Amino acid sequence: MKIPRLKNTPFNRDALFLVLSSIFITALVIANMVGTTKFIHLFSLTLPGWILPLVPELVRDGNVYSMIVPAGLIAFPVTFLATDLISELFGRRKAQLVVWIGFGTNLFMLILMTINFHLPDAIGVSAGLHLFEGIYGYMVGNTLASMIAYLTAQTIDVRLFHFWKKFTNGKHLWLRNNASTMVSQLVDSTAILSILYISGNLGDNVVGIPALVILILNSYVFKFFTALIDTPVIYLAVSWLKNFEEDPIAKNDSA
Repeated sequence: MKIPRLKNTPFNRDALFLVLSSIFITALVIANMVGTTKFIHLFSLTLPGWILPLVPELVRDGNVYSMIVPAGLIAFPVTFLATDLISELFGRRKAQLVVWIGFGTNLFMLILMTINFHLPDAIGVSAGLHLFEGIYGYMVGNTLASMIAYLTAQTIDVRLFHFWKKFTNGKHLWLRNNASTMVSQLVDSTAILSILYISGNLGDNVVGIPALVILILNSYVFKFFTALIDTPVIYLAVSWLKNFEEDPIAKNDSA
């Protein structure tokens, strides 16, 4: 059954941009609120003996390697997929605009949460005061770290995406999707975990630079493979929405 294509009307174009932007901002806000409040055990692998010296003990129990990542990390691949789709369909300027809107949204969320934190509690009414204070305590450090890392990484992602698009004359979508995302996510993982480590928002087992490097690499491995997995997704999405061509002004604008 052939899926009908959306007509490239001003209304549909605006609606599509709003949907992609909303997905991006929702994933970003959730990722920052959840942050490192929980670490998720995704899967385990039994490693052969010859590779054990290469795998740090922090991420394995004997010969069993475990992929453990912060809960907030699960949402971040969605943000890079959304900005890549916006870059492809609407141009670099609109993708960069969404990045700045996301930054402002997180700042606004942090301001609202801070106001609520300092307002007096209605004693006897609040059922989850300790839960709120716990989330806020983690969220402040996570959000500040994430905002710095996110703004840097997403800006790199958007610029690299369009660098490769221009370099290949609009061909090889897989190259610009993966090359931009994999580099920018390495920047993101390094920046956010380093800031959280310095601020003391990581677990007690993460002690010393070697442990931090291992955590960064483990986080990046997850992001690396999710970037590969989202390649067919972006191909399908672009194929379905290919009549939404990039704005000529945005395409030719190098500012």
